[in-house]
Amino acid sequence: MRPRAPRTRARTLRHRRSLQLTALAAGTVLLATACNAAAKKDTGTAASGSSGKSFTLVTPDAVGQNEFLKLAVTGVEAAAKEHDGTQHVYQSTDAASQQQNVQAAVDAKPDVIVLVGFEFADVVAQQARRNPGQRFLLVDACTAKPFTNVSCAVFREHEGVFLAGAEAGLLSRSGKVGAVDVLDTPQFRRYSDPFAAGAKKVAPGTTTGTRFVGGQSPFDDSARAKEQAGTLLSQGYDQVMAAAAAGNYGVFEAAKAKGAFAYGVDVNQCPSSPGTVVDNVIKRTDVAVQKGIDAVLGGKAGTTVSYGLKEGGISLTGLDAGVDSSQCVIARHKDVLTKVKALRDQIVSGGLAVDDPAAR
Repeated sequence: MRPRAPRTRARTLRHRRSLQLTALAAGTVLLATACNAAAKKDTGTAASGSSGKSFTLVTPDAVGQNEFLKLAVTGVEAAAKEHDGTQHVYQSTDAASQQQNVQAAVDAKPDVIVLVGFEFADVVAQQARRNPGQRFLLVDACTAKPFTNVSCAVFREHEGVFLAGAEAGLLSRSGKVGAVDVLDTPQFRRYSDPFAAGAKKVAPGTTTGTRFVGGQSPFDDSARAKEQAGTLLSQGYDQVMAAAAAGNYGVFEAAKAKGAFAYGVDVNQCPSSPGTVVDNVIKRTDVAVQKGIDAVLGGKAGTTVSYGLKEGGISLTGLDAGVDSSQCVIARHKDVLTKVKALRDQIVSGGLAVDDPAAR
């Protein structure tokens, strides 16, 4: 794992961390040890006929096959195209290169610097104080204190988890729906409590349960996550929400061994276990980046915007256009998707409110 923030600070900031980003962190750090930590990988391009607007995206890890970060790149590219400007992507490999890439971005003075992940909260706060004229957009996290030149984009994950829970309730044969969560905190319960609520919404008699990974490495302990999933499965649970970061793959293994089903987060995890993963709660970082840049250029710097189903910032793989080629189990259940789409529409219209464990 990458070096982490001091414990109390980390407890606050982890709450907003992408579970998928966390899951991929360990592997990325291994790559970092083989690379020059000080080097940035600039994959930017300039659009012809530039308006002069420029945007720089700094990632916490190498983009590679990280779908979560690839969406962020798509967002900054779309913003550059929309504004006839230019974009650059600085890919970090470790904590040192994260800081150096942010400094390089500040030195280049683009119109907006976009950063994805909680790792940047402290360094953005420092740079925002030193450079009041530079505008920043922090995605999937926010600084502890507000700054007039720092905008934040956060997600309402619980809305998508509720819909995944509804799928589980409709598909469960045992009437038992569970979740494996990394930690027992209000923010991480966004991945378990709404899952149970969604299942009970469509099948009121559903039994629900949650197990927590915990231990010394809750974000990276696949064996422990598999063990927790196994406990649920041995009790007859046949649908399990996997919110265990790198441990998700352990949950998938446990479900596959029992002929049960699981649900992924942040990106499409169905290809990692075809026939077992039903669907995924997707965070659309591309939407948050493009709309966030629009807002900053529109004079709304310094604000925090929450993205959910209504804003297109949260979705399910099953509700997206590519569901038929997603390798997700839900693609075979069009009747279930029809009911879930109706629930989504109710949430978007305000007719159905999903309880947010983090707001209690």
